[in-house]
Amino acid sequence: MPPASDSHWKQYRGDPAIREGLFAQHRVRSAMDDQFDETFDRIEQLMCGHGVFHAKLHFSSSRATLWLYTDPCRYRVLSVDELLTATPCADCPLARYPDEAMVEPHRIREVLEMFRILRFSDEQLYLRSGSLNVINGLVGLNFSCDGSHYLPALEFLASPYGRWFGE
Repeated sequence: MPPASDSHWKQYRGDPAIREGLFAQHRVRSAMDDQFDETFDRIEQLMCGHGVFHAKLHFSSSRATLWLYTDPCRYRVLSVDELLTATPCADCPLARYPDEAMVEPHRIREVLEMFRILRFSDEQLYLRSGSLNVINGLVGLNFSCDGSHYLPALEFLASPYGRWFGE
């Protein structure tokens, strides 16, 4: 489905070989899948009060990549176990939510919950990774078919499920 003319949605098709083998694969439950609530709680906490402005959750490989407002040129890669420890990021001190953020703090959890829906809605076409950048307001999605999508968080939250599953 092409984006509407007033949409800011961008889609990039990936490797044709991966798309051709899509129906020969299925989603395998990951450690992050089994700890969604805890993972989402931690990401929301880090984004709202510890200076993380961009988080990418790699559901299939159970890791998170975090960018800090105070050190945006160096990202941190954490396993889900590292993320869920008491101090997942020693250099993530308490910090105010950025004034220039385009995503309101209460929307963070809504975006994360939509990731959960896209992860489990289909056994073959599923979300492999999802990212949120609160500064520029963009959500990034990478699906099992190797398709990538980028769009504003509010547009993402307002999107009908059919956009993602061709309904």
